[in-house]
Parts: sequence; structure tokens; C-alpha cells
Amino acid sequence: MGAQVFEVLKASVRPVGGTLPTAQPPSHAVIRALATEDQVLLTKLLTEPMDVVDHPDFPNAEVERQLFGEMARLTRPGSTRFTDEPDALVDAATSGERLPTLSHAEEKHVFMRFNYARHRIIDILRRNAGKRLTISATRLLLAWGHRMLAARSIIVRLNMPLVLAMAKRTRLANIDFNDLISEGNMALLRSVEKFDCARGFKFSTYSCRAILKSFSRVAMRASRYRGTFPTEFDPAMERSDYVDRVREDVAIDCVDELKEIFLRNLAGLSEVERTVIAERFALGPIAGVGPTAPKTLEQVGTLIGVTKERVRQIQNNALKKMRLALESRFLAA
Repeated sequence: MGAQVFEVLKASVRPVGGTLPTAQPPSHAVIRALATEDQVLLTKLLTEPMDVVDHPDFPNAEVERQLFGEMARLTRPGSTRFTDEPDALVDAATSGERLPTLSHAEEKHVFMRFNYARHRIIDILRRNAGKRLTISATRLLLAWGHRMLAARSIIVRLNMPLVLAMAKRTRLANIDFNDLISEGNMALLRSVEKFDCARGFKFSTYSCRAILKSFSRVAMRASRYRGTFPTEFDPAMERSDYVDRVREDVAIDCVDELKEIFLRNLAGLSEVERTVIAERFALGPIAGVGPTAPKTLEQVGTLIGVTKERVRQIQNNALKKMRLALESRFLAA
């Protein structure tokens, strides 16, 4: 997978914040030494646009200690994660446990962590702009990336019930409930990226409007879809092939009945007529004599000593007799 990640990174270099060139991906050997999870995260950090909601405290040297308990230090020399003090929220989010409701101050603290991690990521990319990332810079970048994801996971998990509650309250007609939930979750993720906790509002106040707008977009798409496709696809309303199947069954039965009429000569055919029909339609194996491949009118005429026009007349007369016999025996029943 390392080679694939390296090729993707080479082809997907993007500017940071749209102004400075991003850092170049590390060497193939460095990428190959990373875990699969870290390779995926590195691809995301180097290829996807990232903006940070800045805060005046971020340049402060002590802000990192205030937010994370201590200055950034990798767990071991080759690690891609920092040694963090025990945190109940991070532990609960990692283990999948139920998260407690946060106060306004606690919520602001988590958002400060999230945005500060993004601030450090962009700082690393800018300091290495136009240069290949070293192994130490790559591990530091990934460590801040993991901190950013941990903070975002806490915020999203805390506010996912908000999407469910608003979807239940909205009650849009003819809209699939799962579509509402999916669109609301995407709006929630976008809100996390853009929320500025320094303005003093709760995140739920900001995200509610974004979620409601996403629901309105779902309704507009559904309305356009209904204008194009007024009804849902219903297999029961499709054209039935019953008539075609009945027609095929009747045709098979008619062929079998014609073979029986010919074999038992129920149509009163003369020997010349039987020979013409057998040779023209390769009924020899059925009749017990004759060819296995149909002959042309001229070939049959040579066989019985008449012209091909005469063979045509004999054939048409014989077929007429067989049709009358078929109608009297099979179709009349």
C-alpha cells in the first residue's frame, strides 16, 4: 500500500490555505514504514484542503500545556502519537462509551484543542513548504493529526443526537428518514470545521441552522426528483410477459401437433406431398426416412422430376391441408 500512497501524494499536492505550496510527501521508504492507519491519515493531511479557525491565544507558548496538560512529546522515538495525560473524554470516545454532556467551558476547551491541532498541522506544512517531509516532521505531523481526529470525534459524538432529534421534528413528507440523517451528519461535520468558539455561542446553536439548511436541500432535491419521476419504480406495474409466454407455449404445442399430423398423415397427404414436405423441412428423421437438412425448391424438383414452381404449388397445397387438420384437432379444442 505504501507505493500506492506515495503515487497518490505525488499527484495530489495542494496549496495550504490557497496561498503557500504544501510540503512534499516523504520518501517511499518512510511511507512504507508507517502503519496503514497513518498512511491514510498522511494522505488526508497532504491532499485535502484545511483551514483553521484561529484564536489569539494560539501564539502563546503556554497554550499547548493548558490544552493538553504538557508539551508535545512522542510516546517513543518511532511513534506517531503524543504522550497525553489521561483524559476521560478521549478514553470514552476511543472505547465507544457514552459521553457526558459538556458545559459551555468544557465544549470550548475541546474546540480549542481541535483548532490548535489544526493550527500546528498547517504550521508544519508551511515550515516545510516546497521541501520533502523528513521522517521526524512526518511523525510530528501525524501525531497532531491524531490529536485533531480525537477532538473532532468527541465533538461529533456529542452532537449526533442533535441530528436525530431535528430529523424527527422536521417531518418532511415523501423524504426518506435515512436521507435526512445522512445529510444532517454531513452538515454537522462541516459545522465542526467552521465553528468559532471564541464568539461565545454554544456549538448546538450554530450547528442547528446548518442542519436545518441541509434538510431543506434534501427537500429541494426530492422535489426536483418528483418532477422528473412522479412515481416510484414498482415492478408490479411493469408490463407482464404472460401473453408472450402463452403464445410461446401455444406455438410449441402447434409444432408438436403438426409433427403428429405429418407422421400419422391425418391431413390426407399424397405420397408426393409427404415427400415434398419431408424434404423441404427436413422431417426425414421424424418420418423415419429422408435427409437431415432442408432442401431448396429446385433440389426437391430434381428429386421428384418436376419444376421448382410445381414443387411450390405442391408444398402450398400440402401445408393448407395440414393447417386445416391442425385447426380441427388442436385449436378447436
